[in-house]
Amino acid sequence: MSLDPNKIQIVDADYHRNGVAGLPFKVAVIDDANDSDMKLVIMFEAEGHTAVLSLNKLMEEDISFGSNSYRGDLYEEALRQELWAEE
Repeated sequence: MSLDPNKIQIVDADYHRNGVAGLPFKVAVIDDANDSDMKLVIMFEAEGHTAVLSLNKLMEEDISFGSNSYRGDLYEEALRQELWAEE
């Protein structure tokens, strides 16, 4: 899969401390023009831990692997620096 980082726009993002003992993470809604879709990105502070789901497919209650799953490593590469810049 090829992902053009220039076609990804962060619509909104926020930091979650994940309780007292959990690992903190960022949540972002992105407009992904690579496939004309809005996505939810969950990126943990530790590198290599990023999940990406289509918001449209979530609205259809599709949480299936292979159907609503994306290469987190590609989105992490494109978004980590911007999402964690102020932390």
